[in-house]
Amino acid sequence: TELQQSISQSYLSQIERGLRPHLTNSTRQLLADFFKVHPGYLVDDPDGYHTELISELRTTENQLDMWLIEGAERFRRDPGLAQALLSVAKHEDSRKCLILLEQIMENPGLIDRLLQVLQPEARKESV
Repeated sequence: TELQQSISQSYLSQIERGLRPHLTNSTRQLLADFFKVHPGYLVDDPDGYHTELISELRTTENQLDMWLIEGAERFRRDPGLAQALLSVAKHEDSRKCLILLEQIMENPGLIDRLLQVLQPEARKESV
């Protein structure tokens, strides 16, 4: 061979049929050199690995974040609202934030009580 090393036909056959699932480093390197690929390409993916670039949930999260950022841009003349939308978009789990907001809204009086505790200056401005 051009690589000055060889692998027997029977050994290659065992690899192809899955009878030799674990290659030695030297065999992996020889095959990688022959096929002109990185040796890591010849290793099985770890459990839980997805060939898709991102999971479906992450795609939804990215779309939601883009929608929130576009909303912040649309309402840029209202700095408080724009900042709130950007903050949700920047959060690791913006979907969870919006679901939590729904739960807060479904509890009568909770919004006002939370604002009194978290933003006491907002209460003074509204009076």
